[in-house]
Amino acid sequence: MSTAQRAAPAATAPPDPGPGRSDGRTRQRPLALRLLARPEVGVFLGAVAVLVFFLIAAPAVRQGGSMATILYQSSTIGIMALPVALLMIGGEFDLSAGVAVITSALTASMLSYQLTLNVWAGVIVALAVSLGVGAFNGWMLVRTGLPSFLVTLGMFLILQGVNLAVTKLVTGNVATDDISDMDGFDQARAVFASSFEVGGVQVKITIVWWLVFAALATWVLLRTRYGNWVFAVGGNRQSARAVGVPVTFTKVTLFMLVGLGAWFVGMHQLFSFNTVQSGEGVGQELIYIAAAVIGGCLLTGGYGSAIGPVFGAFMFGMVNQGIVFAGWNPDWFKAFLGVMLLGAVLINLWVRRAATRR
Repeated sequence: MSTAQRAAPAATAPPDPGPGRSDGRTRQRPLALRLLARPEVGVFLGAVAVLVFFLIAAPAVRQGGSMATILYQSSTIGIMALPVALLMIGGEFDLSAGVAVITSALTASMLSYQLTLNVWAGVIVALAVSLGVGAFNGWMLVRTGLPSFLVTLGMFLILQGVNLAVTKLVTGNVATDDISDMDGFDQARAVFASSFEVGGVQVKITIVWWLVFAALATWVLLRTRYGNWVFAVGGNRQSARAVGVPVTFTKVTLFMLVGLGAWFVGMHQLFSFNTVQSGEGVGQELIYIAAAVIGGCLLTGGYGSAIGPVFGAFMFGMVNQGIVFAGWNPDWFKAFLGVMLLGAVLINLWVRRAATRR
């Protein structure tokens, strides 16, 4: 045999890791860490803990009527917390969301009453106004590059002043006139503010709308291209634009979704109480943002879910009503709110670190 010819070395197979073992390339994180990576897991556990606490501390909570009240309180927060959460996942937040609810209700009420129109005409115009406010916020944001804090703070002040000034100018009072005897009122109330009976307990329709909107928002985030765009623009706007994500469209429509939520909640308030106080809504935007943050959304964007804010809103409703049912001083609600918010931020920080730890 020629010296140029040499036998090829035998190929050696990688060592068998053995049963129950895996190499570093295929190793999976423990199930607990994978569950903690979900943004809604922490707030779910917190909601369960709060529920159990008040079931023990306030026996009245165990009654069906009390739970219906808690869920109703949660739904009025949760309906707005959903679009606010989507906006936060997209990297922005809206300080005008609270007063925008009142703007919508005032528009529908005054237009219908002063022009003696069917209330549905006011409802439709109010929808256009709410979407327009959201579109303006989004357009101003992408056009100027200003932070959403400044843009929406300016809109907050504008709407707050317009709500009070226009209401006084048109009605001569700080509240709108009663529209309960106008055409279309009963049909509109059936959509936005009716109730139905379940097991002898009156349940508000807003609870159903809240859950439907949550399911729809979850589907949009997890199963549609638009949901991918929301996460992309919230994570890194420039990178998202570089791969073809329509950043301007996504940002503007997210603000318009907040306007849509403000319109719906505004219509609920109008058809629940027949009249609207023009100075209301101030401070509610912080409740909506806090519910989204407690639900696992980050202020930096790119992370969160639509289910988390559902549990966040439920915690708000439970604490708010649970304190009353327990017979405690309701002034403690703000203290509970602050504790829940700080606790949620710390838990979310720990969860993110634990989920990315190798």
